[in-house]
Amino acid sequence: MTENYNNVTHWNGSYEYFDYEYYQKLHFIRHVVTCIVISIGLPLTLMVICALCFLVRKDHVAPIYVINLLISDLIQLCCLLLLEINQYHLRAIVDYIYYSGLMTSVCFMVVVSLERYLVIAHPLWYRFKRTIKISVVVSVVAWLLPPVIFLLLVLFSLLLWVTVQVIYSVFIIFFIIPFPLFIFFLVGTLRALSASVSVPFEEKRRIVGILVLVLLIYTLLFLPSIIFVILRYMNIFDQNLDVLSDMFFRLSPLADLILYVYFRKESIGKLCTAVNWCRVANADTNI
Repeated sequence: MTENYNNVTHWNGSYEYFDYEYYQKLHFIRHVVTCIVISIGLPLTLMVICALCFLVRKDHVAPIYVINLLISDLIQLCCLLLLEINQYHLRAIVDYIYYSGLMTSVCFMVVVSLERYLVIAHPLWYRFKRTIKISVVVSVVAWLLPPVIFLLLVLFSLLLWVTVQVIYSVFIIFFIIPFPLFIFFLVGTLRALSASVSVPFEEKRRIVGILVLVLLIYTLLFLPSIIFVILRYMNIFDQNLDVLSDMFFRLSPLADLILYVYFRKESIGKLCTAVNWCRVANADTNI
């Protein structure tokens, strides 16, 4: 059987060769995976968002970041649905919204890990600083940062003729920064838990498990795309990594559901009990 190769000229003027039959097979696999992610993730994400909204009460800000994370996942799923039904005339806008939602979900993953770290490592500071106002400010910053980055890149590319390497550099920096942060939060939490005797063993295991899974999911789903962008920065193109990295990106909404729903189904009751216990203890102290 003869292989069908065509040459494609890229922005740097180099020629690269593709086996389009193989490339179409990869795209078909990505299409199937995307359909599965949409069919499962869309209804489950809506259900979880509605369930978590009932937990938002005065002085109970823990679910707010998770709700925002799931909303960003919901935006990604809706954009994937539009892309799968071939809305080519909206392609640029949908891609812009999709990648903004993806970057926003990364921001909230960092915020959720930071929250877990502060609860254990700096409980007194967290207890007095975890207000609705701070939560709203953090959420607004997380939502505005990605579209602002995109708009600045577009403006600079139009006005200052920013090269593609510069754009790649921005995305590399954005997606690499969470790695040391996740590691720092995990190590700091482990140190604080090793010195704490008041936290039950099951609670310690659950908190460490959440941070480990955040780091693991980010590594598995986002690292391939980071490697792909680095290779493109070096003018190297890998068609397998291109499709696989994009497919892993599309799995992130399901991974968020598995992580936060699975662990919170046991922790929500404990969290509410702990909050009530703190309020009772404070009331007894004031009497």
